[in-house]
Amino acid sequence: MSRVCQLTGKRPITGNNVSHSKRKTKRRFLPNLITKRFFIPETKEWVTLKVSTSALRTINKLGVYEFLKEQERKGFKTGVKLS
Repeated sequence: MSRVCQLTGKRPITGNNVSHSKRKTKRRFLPNLITKRFFIPETKEWVTLKVSTSALRTINKLGVYEFLKEQERKGFKTGVKLS
């Protein structure tokens, strides 16, 4: 399964492990993802999304329906039908 936030599009990035002797080896920085179920009262349905914790904080602030509408306005494909 891919490690990509379904709402913000955050994905792993690459960098270096740097040892004490400054030797560099490649590594991956993974996003902090959580699989969470949300209830959308406007559509009266549950959706399961894999979201980053930063997106989760924004959802707590705005509400899931508003956040999904905002992401659609920005052009993100969330995979959730908002009718």
